[in-house]
Amino acid sequence: QVQLVESGGGLVQPGGSLRLSCAASGSISRYVMGWYRQAPGKQRELVAGFSSGGNTHYAESVEGRFTISKDNAKKTVYLQMNTLKPEDTGVYYCNARVVATATNYWGKGTLVTVSS
Repeated sequence: QVQLVESGGGLVQPGGSLRLSCAASGSISRYVMGWYRQAPGKQRELVAGFSSGGNTHYAESVEGRFTISKDNAKKTVYLQMNTLKPEDTGVYYCNARVVATATNYWGKGTLVTVSS
């Protein structure tokens, strides 16, 4: 079992940037990692993630603006968010998935608010 702790959220103006971090309690190399978000009144959705082969994929709405990366040695996954829009507002959650068992682990989330 792995514990995940997100950080880096906050209030930012439209057009601004934030970098989210997800610190894991143990090695992340055995997990498929991803970032999800939940906007007010909406379902949680995948924003960016790694495939089991290590490739990255993004929601269409953030393609070209967000970048997911990871540092296995630091047991940390990042989400660089640029050119933020009000519709990017929501709670961002880090996810670690064990593909073989379809087991998911979640952090408690970090709130991102994009507003002028």
